[in-house]
Amino acid sequence: MEDTFTMYPSNDFIDLGIYQLGLEHCSSGHSFGPASRNHFLFHYVISGYGMLMAPNTDGIQKTYHLSADEGFMLLPGHITHYVADEHLPWTYMWVEFDGLRASESLGVAGFSRDNPIYRSTNDTMRSRLKEEMLFMVTHANESPIHEMIGHLFLFLDALVRSVTSAKVPPKNRLRNFYVREAVTYIEEHYAENISIEQIAGNCGLNRSYFGKIFKEEIGDSPQRFLLNYRLVKACELLRHTDMLIADIAPQVGYDNQLHFSRAFKGIYGISPRQWRNTNHA
Repeated sequence: MEDTFTMYPSNDFIDLGIYQLGLEHCSSGHSFGPASRNHFLFHYVISGYGMLMAPNTDGIQKTYHLSADEGFMLLPGHITHYVADEHLPWTYMWVEFDGLRASESLGVAGFSRDNPIYRSTNDTMRSRLKEEMLFMVTHANESPIHEMIGHLFLFLDALVRSVTSAKVPPKNRLRNFYVREAVTYIEEHYAENISIEQIAGNCGLNRSYFGKIFKEEIGDSPQRFLLNYRLVKACELLRHTDMLIADIAPQVGYDNQLHFSRAFKGIYGISPRQWRNTNHA
């Protein structure tokens, strides 16, 4: 297999999105970092050896030695450094991704700053994970983005099912349930004039507690998530239709076109019309 590298400069996928992937036959002592990422980045070692250096939650630098069929997960904002072995440098493939299902699944799998290493206890699921990654890496320039997202879902499922730590404490399972209910409600009602109180009430929670667990599970406030969700949907309409902006605004929960344009510019830095001129399919 030859070295490959593919980037996806933009994506409109809330649940799960892919940013880049690749495969590299590293040279002796090849290193990357220290650096941090904005998204989740998983490396799977195909052959050879290498080391990952990363601080834990107490700030203590840890060194992990890895070999074939092992891997490591880099979390957003985590400063890490990894180096190929001098004598038998590793060959690895990687995929960078993010989204609601990513955060949820990796929490279930037990990955954290204290536990960034992937070691499977289920050979069948590990083989499936490897197959999905190889497919994505070797077909990145041939397959449409929706097909790649489908394989990313299969990869994530195999990742979770191949580790023994895929157990959720009862408390976290309940919190995940509430957040999932909230996200489903937003997906079904984002075009309506809904409030955070309504979303919390649908989950049977008061606004304060709901906001707390939502931010802890998702990493963003309910208000910000709702705003981003609406504007991602607006981008889909701007990109793939010729609808008037005045007609798009109410489709994504804004009765007032001016309020919609202000919100859009606040997130993307340009007006909806300017965004369409640049990104229309």
